[in-house]
Amino acid sequence: MSKIKVIIMGAAGRDFHNFNAYFRNNKNYEVVAFTATQIPDIAGRKYPAELSGSLYPEGIPIYPEEELPDLIRAKQIDQVILAYSDLPHQYVMDKASIILANGADFRLMGPKSTMLKSKLPVVSICAVRTGCGKSQTTRKVTDILKKKGYKIAVIRHPMPYGDLREQIWQRYETYADLDRYKCTIEEREEYEPHLDRGNILYAGVDYQEILRRAEEDVDMIVWDGGNNDIPFYKPDLHIVVTDPHRAGHEMTYYPGETNLRMADVVVMNKIDTADLDNVNLLRKNIHQLAPDAILIEAASPLTVDNSELIRGKKVLVVEDGPTLTHGEMKYGAGVVAAQKFGAKEIIDPRPYAVGTISQTYQKYPEIGKLLPAMGYGKKQIQELQETINTADCDLVIIGTPIDLTRIIKINKKSIRVKYELQEIGRPDLEEVLSQKIKDRR
Repeated sequence: MSKIKVIIMGAAGRDFHNFNAYFRNNKNYEVVAFTATQIPDIAGRKYPAELSGSLYPEGIPIYPEEELPDLIRAKQIDQVILAYSDLPHQYVMDKASIILANGADFRLMGPKSTMLKSKLPVVSICAVRTGCGKSQTTRKVTDILKKKGYKIAVIRHPMPYGDLREQIWQRYETYADLDRYKCTIEEREEYEPHLDRGNILYAGVDYQEILRRAEEDVDMIVWDGGNNDIPFYKPDLHIVVTDPHRAGHEMTYYPGETNLRMADVVVMNKIDTADLDNVNLLRKNIHQLAPDAILIEAASPLTVDNSELIRGKKVLVVEDGPTLTHGEMKYGAGVVAAQKFGAKEIIDPRPYAVGTISQTYQKYPEIGKLLPAMGYGKKQIQELQETINTADCDLVIIGTPIDLTRIIKINKKSIRVKYELQEIGRPDLEEVLSQKIKDRR
């Protein structure tokens, strides 16, 4: 029989994992190409031979997603697999229609094909959208598990934007590791808060190899999900975070709805700052899609050192990049802090934006008067620095989870906004973890 010819559509994450977990050593298939979107500078490269295995000694080319229809016809592709996340359902079916119209089958891959099984207990934290509050929920879970005496490793959803051959597996324990692995801003946003807590963290490209090494290191795995993707590892307890500021999205985004339907525990975050009607709508939708899940209601209160500096000032607000771009949030922690502590004005950064920062506004015009902390490479980090330093403001409010001053030089005063998860009422996460996690040590 001839091999089934496949293209995997992705964004340098789930696409590589699906290949590694299902296709790499599968002689029934030929993966002809990957396509790339969302992340700059991925297309035009190769998935390297060091990762692609013996069936692909030359590696696998990565093309821009815009070339997909031509590739399907020219390469006589049988199947196209969609393997990236945080997509409106309409978007998914638009892509499916393009694929079908050009003659190939359209495919989504689920847990049976892609989830790896650990010999250790696994707690996963995922979400229905980017920006719901996975990070602070994950931090809360790790604090509880360490308090119970577990040695835990956090394994983070992939963000391999550099040389893939050098990112097969990565272990982080100190800030020096961030420099050693040449981390982007997006990586630092997820990694730094764990290092601040003393958590061991793993990431990379090959999640079977990452799991093997983590299992030798610890006795509990915490999966820290990215976007609204489903876990790479089969969880013993699946925690899913939701956001009443975007009530209804939990039923209309892929694969966020999948996550919610799979949930053992649902955290309804930000209820202190959301409209009551949206809180009630989200609660109704949770009960409809995950009727057996345990519901935990929570807030993410802000803390700002030297908050008095905000009052009466013209401020530039820097927010988490992915939350503003494909997460579609209109504001984040920085805006909340600016309003709460009496900023005179939130200035518009767009007139000062340069290079790829300016291009980000063109691609995502709904961002408006906020500055996304984009930093997928050295050049973009420099452009972010130039945009901040050129802006006419009195103060920079940094709402992204990292200390930007570690990697860029800001020529004006800046303050950071921090936030942690605070459960409201019972049950809470400690009670649920005590009941649900069976010690397999």
